[in-house]
Amino acid sequence: MATDHAALALRLREAYCRGAVAPLRDGLDPTDIEGAYAVQALNTDFWIAAGRRITGRKVGLTAKAVQAQLGVDQPDFGVLFADMAIANAGSLLVSSVLQPKAEAEIALIMARDVSDPNITRAEFAASVAYALPAIEIVDSRIADWKITFADTVADNGSSAFYVLGNDPKPLTGLDLWTCGMALEINDVVQSLGAGVACLGHPLNAATWLAQTLAARGQGLRAGDVILTGALGPMVPIKPGDRVRATIGGLGSCSFDFLEDRT
Repeated sequence: MATDHAALALRLREAYCRGAVAPLRDGLDPTDIEGAYAVQALNTDFWIAAGRRITGRKVGLTAKAVQAQLGVDQPDFGVLFADMAIANAGSLLVSSVLQPKAEAEIALIMARDVSDPNITRAEFAASVAYALPAIEIVDSRIADWKITFADTVADNGSSAFYVLGNDPKPLTGLDLWTCGMALEINDVVQSLGAGVACLGHPLNAATWLAQTLAARGQGLRAGDVILTGALGPMVPIKPGDRVRATIGGLGSCSFDFLEDRT
C-alpha cells in the first residue's frame, strides 16, 4: 500500500492547533528521506496557497552526534516563512508553540540568487551579503520530541520561529569557526558552543543547503535568510523566560517568552 503523504501532511498541520501527535511511524520509515521531504513539500505548498511567504531556509541536524542518534549521515532542511520572524528584543506568546526549545545560530543573508548544485564553499561565501546572530525557536508537532529523521523533516525541520540581531557583519574578517556562543536564559548561561560545532563550519552547512536545494530544482534567492544550524545544545524554554544569544564577532539578540494576556 502506497504511503499517503497528503494524510500525513494534514495530520501535522492539524497538530499546530490540536496538539502534538504520535510519531509518523505508520506512514514513514524513520529514514525515508524522500517521503519525508514529500510531506514537507505538500505543507509548504499548502501554506503558500494560504498566503504565507517564504523568506529563507533553515539547516538542522548539523551536529554529528545528533545525526548518529537519528541514524543518518546528513543534515536536513526546512522552510522559513515571513511570519516566523520575531523582532530582536521582541516576544513570543505561549499560545504560538507546543513544546518549544531555543538554540543559538549564525544567520546568513543572501546577496544574490544561488542555483548551482556544484557550488563551492568559497563561491557560496561570495554570494552572502552579511551574517547576524540568531536564535531559532524550534518546536515539534511530534509528542515528547520522540522524533526520527523522517519525523523532523516532514515537520518542516521542527521549525517554529526565529530572532535575528540588528547589526549586520560582512563575512570578511569574521571567524565563524572558533567564534564562541553563549545562550542565556534569564541571565544564566544554559548552552555554550562554537562555530565549529555546526557541521565543522557554518559555511559548510550553508553550502550543503545550497547544493541540496539546487539538486532538487530549487535554489536560494537574494535576501533569503539562512539559519545555518545550532552552535550548541538546544534548551527548553518556559513562560516568563528571557532568552539571549551572544556570538563572538556578531553580537547578541534576544526575545521574551510570555503568557498570553487574558
